[in-house]
Formats: sequence, structure tokens, C-alpha cells
Amino acid sequence: MNFNEIQELIKLVNKSNLTDFKLKDKDFEIQIRTKKFYKGAHQTVVTAPQAYTVSAPAPAAPHAPESSAPAPTSAAAPAAESTKGKNILEIKSPIVGTFYRSPGPDKPVFTKVGDAVKQGDVVCIIEAMKLFNEIESDVTGTIVKVLVEDASPVEYDQVLFLVEV
Repeated sequence: MNFNEIQELIKLVNKSNLTDFKLKDKDFEIQIRTKKFYKGAHQTVVTAPQAYTVSAPAPAAPHAPESSAPAPTSAAAPAAESTKGKNILEIKSPIVGTFYRSPGPDKPVFTKVGDAVKQGDVVCIIEAMKLFNEIESDVTGTIVKVLVEDASPVEYDQVLFLVEV
């Protein structure tokens, strides 16, 4: 199974109602677990990837980190002050991994402050266990703040972007 097939499989599992998926084929094995959570009273249930287990040689990374700058330590306080009185929603990381703003070192960023995003637009990539997961916006609006430095580690449920809706 190649990298693109694995990515498609992850997307299909995320869009389904499955919470656990396991595939074995000779010397290759993949297990995908998801966790259901609610984003709000008037929104639908979203499935976020919780864990990926792949028992096969991983493909080479398509782009290496440009720097190893640490994540901002207290970006939430200034962000809260600058967004008072606005209808702001957060785009959070559905997995633990390394955050990338662009698909490659010589490629433009997916989104920047001031860009309009629609639900389903790719806003970044998070690398986890040599898999590059495209993170899609679950809201439609305008990016008002990027809270994570490129090539920085991110935690599960960490706020990546603030979006004005």
C-alpha cells in the first residue's frame, strides 16, 4: 500500500462512522482509531483521528522541516484581546504531530492571515509517524490568527488557527 492509498484510507475512515479500522495484508498492517466529539450544539459530529499504527516501511518524507522553532508559549492571551467582540471559532489539531503551513519547503502556505477559508479547505499538514495528514477547516470564514510556527510540534486538540465567521 503506497502513501497516497494510506491517506485516502484515512480520509474514508474519518468520513465514516467507524471508530476502529484494521487492515492486514501479508507483511503490511494498518490500524486507524478515531474519537467522536461535538463542536457545538448546532453543528454535526466530527470524527478526528486518534491513532495510526502502520507496520510497514514508511515512505520518505516529502519535505523536511525548515527550522525547529518552538511553539509559542502564550499565544492565547494576545489572541483573545485582539479578537474581542468578533465571532471567532478555532481550528484545532485532530492529532499529535509536526505542523506544516505548506505542502513543501518551496511551496506557498495553504492559508495566511486575511485569507478566506471554506469548510473542507486544507489549512495545513500535520505529520504523524511519517504520514502527512491534510487538516481541513471545519468552518467557513476568514483566518485572523495563526497560532503555531511552521515545523513546530503540536498536541491533540491544540488551537492552530482562529477564524472569524
